Amino acid sequence: MALRSAQGDGPNSNHWDGGTEKADFNAKRKKKVAEIHQALNSDPTDVAALRRMAISEGGLLTDEIRRKVWPKLLNVNANDPPPISGMPEEQREGLQEELIDIILLILERNPQLHYYQGYHDIVVTFLLVVGERLATSLVEKLSTHHLRDFMDPTMDNTKHILNYLMPIIDQVNPELHDFMQSAEVGTIFALSWLITWFGHVLSDFRHVVRLYDFFLACHPLMPIYFAAVIVLYREQEVLDCDCDMASVHHLLSQIPQDLPYETLISRAGDLFVQFPPSELAREAAAQQQAERTAASTFKDFELASAQQRPDMVLRQRFRGLLRPEDRTKDVLTKPRTNRFVKLAVMGLTVALGAAALAVVKSALEWAPKFQLQLFP
Repeated sequence: MALRSAQGDGPNSNHWDGGTEKADFNAKRKKKVAEIHQALNSDPTDVAALRRMAISEGGLLTDEIRRKVWPKLLNVNANDPPPISGMPEEQREGLQEELIDIILLILERNPQLHYYQGYHDIVVTFLLVVGERLATSLVEKLSTHHLRDFMDPTMDNTKHILNYLMPIIDQVNPELHDFMQSAEVGTIFALSWLITWFGHVLSDFRHVVRLYDFFLACHPLMPIYFAAVIVLYREQEVLDCDCDMASVHHLLSQIPQDLPYETLISRAGDLFVQFPPSELAREAAAQQQAERTAASTFKDFELASAQQRPDMVLRQRFRGLLRPEDRTKDVLTKPRTNRFVKLAVMGLTVALGAAALAVVKSALEWAPKFQLQLFP
């Protein structure tokens, strides 16, 4: 009986396996927490390592850690937040007043920014995680960089960013792309995803902050890659729809709540490296617009501690999935063999870890003539 149990055949085998898995999970989590604190306590702070931790499986794990790491990712001094205007603290009556104060202060300090419907979803996420004073600093930096295009007087730049959705889908799954084009569904179903960083459409706050970890550590266009991955993940549902705008829009606008987030995060990073924005600009009819967007002025985050470019690690692992006779081919050319691409591109999972998701180095390819740095 002891032998049967040890081999997993006895009545206690499930408990044994579950206990082992839980122990492994706890060990990995403890190791990651230690690595995050080591990066935080380095002099200077190892921001490159913090970005890798934010991108890799599980993200930053807890709100307590996010309160320490998010300011580092945005290069905000957490010890010197701006003063808060409005009523004295004792007169406040809850979250709504704090939310309004943050938004009004940011808009007052940055008259070039304009409120858009959905902005409060992002602000409230930061408010709930880091509190009012720090949220003001973080959202102000975010508003003048990652979110700047959404805060223009018109939606022109927002529409431009949405224009990248279909070219990404076309690179991976031409059949799905052509079906959506025939249905004339457009991209408006993804608007609320993009401008709220999915905060408006996901009901589980844990999933929202996990995505914020990812987006804060990456290129400003990463949310549109993640949107594309969601559509690609739902390929069969889409193809089973009637090929008309109403049917496809209704399906896609109802985002599932049980998505495999870690896998999709990994795939979004993979696609960014394989099909960087510079390769999609022409298809998105965005070359003239590109020089005016925040994404076009994005300077790559420095990964000073990396031994080699992480995107090259990804490319090497991607080639490893191919048959030997195919490895000499350029895997980054536009694929038209749909099934092969799904096995190779979409087959990359979170097992690749942070290296597969260190997409920020590819940002240099996005705009050779950038004038500004993201976080001066």
